[in-house]
Amino acid sequence: MLEIIRHILPGAPDRVAPFSHAVRAGDFLFVTGQMPTLPGGGTELVAGGVAEQTAQVLTNLRTVVEGCGGDIARTVFARVYLTDFARDYAAMNAVWEAAFAGGLPARTCVGVTGLAVGALVEVDLVVAM
Repeated sequence: MLEIIRHILPGAPDRVAPFSHAVRAGDFLFVTGQMPTLPGGGTELVAGGVAEQTAQVLTNLRTVVEGCGGDIARTVFARVYLTDFARDYAAMNAVWEAAFAGGLPARTCVGVTGLAVGALVEVDLVVAM
């Protein structure tokens, strides 16, 4: 089974490019990288630094996952992208660890030269359904 999910629920973040919010393949949900944008705000970023942006990214991911009938606590794997690894890694990790207090998923964290809409952080997930 392959199900493409373009629009989830009210409150889901706006798409900032031509992609699907998620694709369900069998027992897994592949969630497109989410930005720290405000729901209904187009490309408007949440105010603050990487901690606030990470929290908003996690909120956006949770909205998408729950809109697909899943639970972010069942995240199997995550990829985190940071534009300033040296400056932001510790602050991002603090927010991340609190969000997954029940058990941390496998994860890769990558330093990049830039992200869409000027974000400091982006995260994509694979969730067991």
